[in-house]
Order: sequence, then structure tokens, then C-alpha cells
Amino acid sequence: HADHIIVLSRNVQKYFWEKYHRKTVFIPNGVNRPEIIEAKEIKEKWSLDKGSFILYVGRIVPEKGLDILLKAWKDIKTDKKLVIAGSSSDTDEFFQKVKSLADDRVVFTGFTTGRPLRELYSNAYLYCLPSNLEGMPLTVLEAMSYGNCCLTSDIEECTEVVEDKGITFKRGNVEDLRIKLQNLLDCPETVEGYKKDAQDFICNKYSWDDVVEKTIGIYRR
Repeated sequence: HADHIIVLSRNVQKYFWEKYHRKTVFIPNGVNRPEIIEAKEIKEKWSLDKGSFILYVGRIVPEKGLDILLKAWKDIKTDKKLVIAGSSSDTDEFFQKVKSLADDRVVFTGFTTGRPLRELYSNAYLYCLPSNLEGMPLTVLEAMSYGNCCLTSDIEECTEVVEDKGITFKRGNVEDLRIKLQNLLDCPETVEGYKKDAQDFICNKYSWDDVVEKTIGIYRR
């Protein structure tokens, strides 16, 4: 009975039409162009320097695919750390499973916000989102707005965001993720190439000003 339904991705829009024959309005999440800041608090708390870590930000829940990432990570050859910034909102059982897969190169920061989170985005070597399910991955928008190279699963909700400005792996495929991640760790020039274009691309395409105008427009209809 809603007058309008707003969806965050084209894939969800397609779902509503095919399942319910319900027209929806596509208005994605947005980002602002952030200030890139140096590593201070994250260096003091977790000994993290610029470019010394791969970053994941989000809830520690099954649909995010963290078990896939950690299984792939075990065979990665690197001195860099894997930072998991987030807390469990599922069961303790899954969180313990994730922790059991981690080696001593994995840093669990817990729920992180404010300056430490901005520092993590500003200083990551690359950002990885191994999700099996997303609505629209706001953390990918945020990571790219900080000029990060992003490696994501190939679900439509992620590929729709990164387009050709990021790298994808086959959803749920540990070996494909391992290969893609190792290649990026071995080829910093490739990572820099993706970093160079990420910020302008994402900030121009997903401007909060545009999102607000489109949303206000729906209420004015």
C-alpha cells in the first residue's frame, strides 16, 4: 500500500518487478568526498601504518563471507595484516568460527567509528568485501571515496557499484579470492592504478546531493 518504494540497487528493483510486478524507484546510497588523514590512532592501537593492511569493514555475520576471506588468507604470502573492523550481530558461534580461522596476521578491531575508522579507510592497501548477499554495499562506496582499490565478490550489488574501477572474484570461491588477492599484493602498481580513479568515479556518481534531491522529489509527487 506504499505510494512509492525506494530500492538501493537495480537487482533489487528487478526482483520487485519479477516477483510482485511492483514498480519501484532506484535511488542508491551516497557518499561525500572525505579528507584523507594519516595513521595516528590506528598506529597506537593496532600498530597499523599506511599501506600495511587489507581492510574489511562490516558486521561479522555469515552473509558477509568472512569465512571465505579467512580461508583464502591462510595461504596468502604477505607481511601485511588483515584488519576486520566490525562486531558480531549474529551468534557467538559464528564469531568464534571466524576467529578460529584467523592467524596472527589478522587484527579484529571490534566496532569502529569516528577517527579510527576514517584512518583505516585512509591508509588501507586495499579494501575487500567478500559478501554473499548485499542490498547496496555502503562500505564499498566509502572505501572508494577514500581512493581505495576494492576487491569484492561478483554479486550484482557489488559489480553494479565498482563497475570496471574495481576487481571481483567468484562469490564463495576461496581459491579465486586467494588468487586475486595474492595478485594484488604482488602488483602494487595495479593497486595504484585502481586507486587513482576510484575517488572521482564514486564521488561523482553517488553524490549525496543527488540522492537528497531524488528522495525529496519522490515525496513531492
